Amino acid sequence: MKQVVAIVKPFWAEKILEGLRRAPLEAVEVCEVKGMGRQKSYLDQYTDSEYAFAFLPKVQITAWVEDARAEEVIQKLVELARTGRIGDGKILVLSAQACEQALHGI
Repeated sequence: MKQVVAIVKPFWAEKILEGLRRAPLEAVEVCEVKGMGRQKSYLDQYTDSEYAFAFLPKVQITAWVEDARAEEVIQKLVELARTGRIGDGKILVLSAQACEQALHGI
């Protein structure tokens, strides 16, 4: 099983979730997060404002998917979220091991 984490701009979240509705996902989690990446250097131009060194609001969409279908989900995420501009977001893919015993105990 793979854990696919997409960190995107907040206004893309609904479009991405709608696009993933028919994707072969085992589970999905959505969280509001804050962070900064390569665009940080562009924030330096606002040093006299409230935006200086601020973390930017993002949405983290975490999906769990079977190994054989992970590439399909990743391609769908890229298709839905990529604009080619700085700050589009990140996609991380992690190996996940399901723990069935813990799930039954909840």
